[in-house]
Amino acid sequence: MFRFLPAIIALVAVAGCSPLPVQTEPRTDSCPAPAACPACPLCPPVEVPKPAEKPLQAADWGDLPDWNEDDPGPTFAAFVASCGSLERQTQWKPVCGSARALGDRNASNLRTWFEGQFRPWALVNPDGSRHGLITGYYEPILKGSRSESRGYAHPVFAPPEDLIVVDLAELYPQLKHLRLRGRIEGRKLIPYYSRAEWAPQESKRSPEALLWIDDPIDLFFMQIQGSGQVQLTDGSRVRLNYADQNGHPYRSIGRWLIERGELKAEQASMQGIKSWARANPSRLAELLNANPSLVFFRELPVEGSGPQGAMGLALTPERSLAIDPRHVPLGAPIWLATTRPNSEQALTRLMLAQDTGGAIRGVVRADFYWGSGVEAGSQAGKMRQQGRMWVLMPRSYQGPATGNNAPK
Repeated sequence: MFRFLPAIIALVAVAGCSPLPVQTEPRTDSCPAPAACPACPLCPPVEVPKPAEKPLQAADWGDLPDWNEDDPGPTFAAFVASCGSLERQTQWKPVCGSARALGDRNASNLRTWFEGQFRPWALVNPDGSRHGLITGYYEPILKGSRSESRGYAHPVFAPPEDLIVVDLAELYPQLKHLRLRGRIEGRKLIPYYSRAEWAPQESKRSPEALLWIDDPIDLFFMQIQGSGQVQLTDGSRVRLNYADQNGHPYRSIGRWLIERGELKAEQASMQGIKSWARANPSRLAELLNANPSLVFFRELPVEGSGPQGAMGLALTPERSLAIDPRHVPLGAPIWLATTRPNSEQALTRLMLAQDTGGAIRGVVRADFYWGSGVEAGSQAGKMRQQGRMWVLMPRSYQGPATGNNAPK
């Protein structure tokens, strides 16, 4: 039985002072404590922090750029599939019932249906800004084998037996969406192996490997994407999907290369990083270990429109978003206004919040799912755009409560 003590946070209160109305000579000593000097003339004014903006703020349909230009059909279909989970919540049940009963589903009727069932809410950062980072991800296709060989020397693992996962919300409800991962050493729960620490473990755990991959940098980027397909030596293909993670924070290897002058910012795309890695094989381990986060997988058949997202449903190419569930509810429709990768060409369409990601943190922050294969990877690897987002909530939703928790 393990006991987890909540963190103790020290709060420092700063008291301001008012100048004495009869004081004429400036004071040169430091401002004493308020109890000793209730009104100190030179005590600097204390700036009161501006309250954080609410993450969702009411908007109008006219605020959504190009709302009338998009065909919401693919997103509507994905939304109906998500209703199996969503309708367990009271406010989503009527919307899901209405969606299933809808007859003519042409683009115009679907827009009318969305306008009747939902209200748009602008996503707003705590500082009041409404733009944020929109990146891309995809499902890579790798080459692999069921057995280890000289050509297939890089193992893929399922979550190890000694990885302990503690859902902190079960102990402290205010820590919803937070999990603690570690391993047992003696009677203590300590951090699980980082990527660098895990490397020596691979040889002793090799019988537990799911598959063996031919290229370590491709395997690394599959971990970043969270899923991938593997073409096996017998011609068959399987899908590997995110199962768990070692608990260490994600660190960008692109940023690591930029900080060391190895690449310029505009070169640090997935393609640029792969080129650097293949030109510097002796430094590959150093590069990959700059990201201590390590992902474990589970094997699934190749079926549906894409890999499973955080809702356990197949992602829809160019219609699924990974979001931060602390601010956006999974399953909610999202109107996205951004630009295409390395371009100023508008990319505005109705998306669905179907996934999450270790690097997706913040209110106006999303990862755009491009699909599977080389072309999808090319788009995802180049995408680092600014964008705005509106979440569509059922009309019964009355707005966010205090704090930045996702609406229910």
